[in-house]
Amino acid sequence: MNARQTIGWNLKRLRVGKGLSQERLALETGIDRSYVGRVERGTENVTVITLEAFASVLNVHVSALFDPVDPEASPPKPLPSGRKRKQG
Repeated sequence: MNARQTIGWNLKRLRVGKGLSQERLALETGIDRSYVGRVERGTENVTVITLEAFASVLNVHVSALFDPVDPEASPPKPLPSGRKRKQG
């Protein structure tokens, strides 16, 4: 797994773990949603500023995006699709 794929894997793992959609992460970072998807797929070279923006919204240190990935690990599961029901 190359560095871009590692960053993408960890970004998706952290984003899903926080319950954020790609769209919500994009809105909170000021980055285009399709760009977030390309980063998660490992097809984009991201800048340090972009990594800092992702880390800030996810409340992690930038280094968490570089955590080694276990080659036997299952890919992060996607969030359920569709809108959430309003409570109340």
